[in-house]
Amino acid sequence: MIHAPRYETTSADPATVDRETWLRERAALLAREKAHTREGDAIAAARRRLPMTEIDNVTVVGSKGPVSLLDAFEGRDQLIVLQHMWFAGKPYEDQCRGCTGTIWNFHDATYLEARGVTFAVLCEGPYEELAPYREFMGYTHKWYSAADVDDPTFPDEALVCLAHRGDRIFLTYQTDGRGVEVMMPALKLLDLTAYGRQEDWEDSPQGWPQDPSQSWFMRDGRPIPQWTRPGVTPIAARTGSNCCVAES
Repeated sequence: MIHAPRYETTSADPATVDRETWLRERAALLAREKAHTREGDAIAAARRRLPMTEIDNVTVVGSKGPVSLLDAFEGRDQLIVLQHMWFAGKPYEDQCRGCTGTIWNFHDATYLEARGVTFAVLCEGPYEELAPYREFMGYTHKWYSAADVDDPTFPDEALVCLAHRGDRIFLTYQTDGRGVEVMMPALKLLDLTAYGRQEDWEDSPQGWPQDPSQSWFMRDGRPIPQWTRPGVTPIAARTGSNCCVAES
């Protein structure tokens, strides 16, 4: 599906300067970026010093039926789970655009596994619904249903980091909202471009193209990754949405 470039709909452009001026402006921004990187390192160091708290070894449902959360570690010391929203009984195109964008941007956990970390998706929906959806989307991560799990450890669209010691499981970190953007390199790459994400919450110059937050995650009635799947067709536009939209 071909869409017109955004620059054809706006007359706004960054200022044009000579190379020397550009290098000077870039150097000033680079100093701020490096300070930001060092602050991120300091925050990560503090994160590594967080205490942990024990949680229940709840039962989830996977491809082989009910299993314990401990089983989901698959023999590794740590587990990261993404809590995926689910609208029971709804068709694929009505599933959460935000969760779709998050998980689509992360297809392979090989490097995590090399450091003793398992990655899995913990979905709110019943396994009999999410299993064919996982196959339709071509996902290779392990998916588990948490439809019967009532535990504040796993809020809507959150990233949760766990560790186990023997048969005891501990919560070491949890984030939601824009915290899950760590899984979305496409957004971080857009942040490097002249027009950014082109969302209306961004502080951009006058005339920059902007749309409501995450509205561009949908195209012709579907979350945009679904257009990579065989045989999909446009869906009539719907009004309203009960999908997650991360705060700015």
